[in-house]
Amino acid sequence: MRYGLVNAVFAYMIWGLLPLYWKWFETMPAGEILSHRIVWSFVFVAGLITAQKRWRELKRTLQERRTLASLVASSLLITFNWLVFIWAVNNGHVVETSLGYYLTPLINVALAIVFLREKPSGGQWLAIALAGAGVILVTVEYGSFPWVSISLALSFGLYGLVKKKLKIDASLGLMTETAIVVPAALLFWSYLGASHTATAWTLPFGSTLLLLLSGAATALPLLLFARAARQLPLSMLGFIQYIGPTLTLILSVAVFKETVSPLMLVSFILIWVALVVYALASLREAKALRLGNAG
Repeated sequence: MRYGLVNAVFAYMIWGLLPLYWKWFETMPAGEILSHRIVWSFVFVAGLITAQKRWRELKRTLQERRTLASLVASSLLITFNWLVFIWAVNNGHVVETSLGYYLTPLINVALAIVFLREKPSGGQWLAIALAGAGVILVTVEYGSFPWVSISLALSFGLYGLVKKKLKIDASLGLMTETAIVVPAALLFWSYLGASHTATAWTLPFGSTLLLLLSGAATALPLLLFARAARQLPLSMLGFIQYIGPTLTLILSVAVFKETVSPLMLVSFILIWVALVVYALASLREAKALRLGNAG
């Protein structure tokens, strides 16, 4: 569990800071950025698999129909999540992305209860109620249906559930996920070339280099997340996720100059209190379990 915690914290820290990365390409259409993100992620993970000499192992994995079907689902979910996130960041909706990833832990807890039969303790239920109240306040303050937030929360929550149930190495899983959508990305590149609308290759050298490195920026947190998903309860993984949207919220105000109202600040405070309550309840439960096993 300790290694899972470290993996999760680093994954969510990277994701929380990624708006800074994608904002660098705000002049590019979201679809074109997504296609590069897919292709260079595939290249990065393919290099990793080659260095590890695991192609035969990958081939055996792909022969398992149930595993392959789950990877197709996770691939489509994460691709949709990437597209919505990139569009939102580059169109001035960073606060909405933060709300989306604040919602995701609640989605994770609900999925864990329904599909994984996880049973929160009394303290954990209190944390869930506090976080839910905070999210409701944000939604009321926003004043309209937050489709960006809901889309991000549902897609990533379901992605986490699929990854939790998959018994496959993180790098092999990510290799398959990117390989599934690479053909579509390459077809899109062909369309951009034929219509003379591609903008990636007109960027300055430094920006082009950053675009090529988007594969590593994408793959590394996903690899960390996949390991954490296998090592931690899904509900605990969800609450650790508050690190990411908190960093994103700070960026939205301090760097991108988006506004956060007093009511929204109150809601975020409620969510952070929920995180502390959940952590304390989880630690108490783990201690009781250790004492029970020792007895």
